[in-house]
Amino acid sequence: MTLMVGLTYDLRSAYLAEGYSADETAEFDRDDTIAAIETALQALGHRTQRIGHGRQLAAALVAGQRWDLVFNIAEGMFGIGREAQVPVLLDLYRIPYTFSDPLVMSLTLHKGMTKRVIRDAGVPTADFIVVETAADADAVAFPPPFFIKPVAEGTGKGISAASIIRQPADLWPACQRLLDSYRQPVLVEPYLPGREFTTAIVGTGAAARVLGTIEVQLLATAEPGVYSYVNKEECESRVLYRLAEPETDATAASAAAVALAAWRVLGCRDAGRVDLRCDAAGRPLFMEVNPLAGIHPEHSDLPIICNLSGIPYRDLIEQILQSAAERLR
Repeated sequence: MTLMVGLTYDLRSAYLAEGYSADETAEFDRDDTIAAIETALQALGHRTQRIGHGRQLAAALVAGQRWDLVFNIAEGMFGIGREAQVPVLLDLYRIPYTFSDPLVMSLTLHKGMTKRVIRDAGVPTADFIVVETAADADAVAFPPPFFIKPVAEGTGKGISAASIIRQPADLWPACQRLLDSYRQPVLVEPYLPGREFTTAIVGTGAAARVLGTIEVQLLATAEPGVYSYVNKEECESRVLYRLAEPETDATAASAAAVALAAWRVLGCRDAGRVDLRCDAAGRPLFMEVNPLAGIHPEHSDLPIICNLSGIPYRDLIEQILQSAAERLR
């Protein structure tokens, strides 16, 4: 079946041209990402139309434009529900789209709320507290070292070697710096010293399955101890991605199982990633989920996992589309 597929996205170059900073646009997509998705969809026999960001989508909908399905990777710019803005509009007009619904997009952007749901469901995750005031920081009940990050950012924004806090007296000043910079609460967790994994998942509900898991290994050129913003941006020279085989690596198998359980508990759809890190005992713990994962063919973690697993980029796009097509009326 040939579909007319619209593409929604936030283009980094367009926002930079409007005067936004590199940090403000860090999560947005490169021009060649959109070209790669469009090429893959056309190779699968579908027609495509570039729509753009949420405001452009709203204008197109009001003008009467419609599509069989929208391939949505729009991140949004403002608010805790920014990743839900395009899904809300598409639900309003009853147009099916790829990836998760507004509830999931809003919930999972807030790492603290996500961990509350995960913890309640019995999926293993580290202790945590959401800090907004000095009193919150004083109430931390677990011992240092701590790890801090903005509660609602992606792409490693706000994360650096300074995110590891060794002394309790340093916790509030460090949180205050993040509060001032990102104007949102700060998630505080115990620093997990073990192996770090990210697991790729495709599908929805009971049909969801693990595509592969990679271990993130920092090279000598990387910021130490943390998969930071700069390490992600310069991953080619700072990071080694090693495919972790569950048949021979029990820890990787456990990480994949935790990831799949989290994916299903949260109700994520079509494809994405779950990030995990091991504690001192070597147990993989849920850190966060990305239901709107980066999809650049070479630079983004999800396609990197597929590349290492021998899954061509076009096949990844096809599997995402097949999962979303289950919701076609």
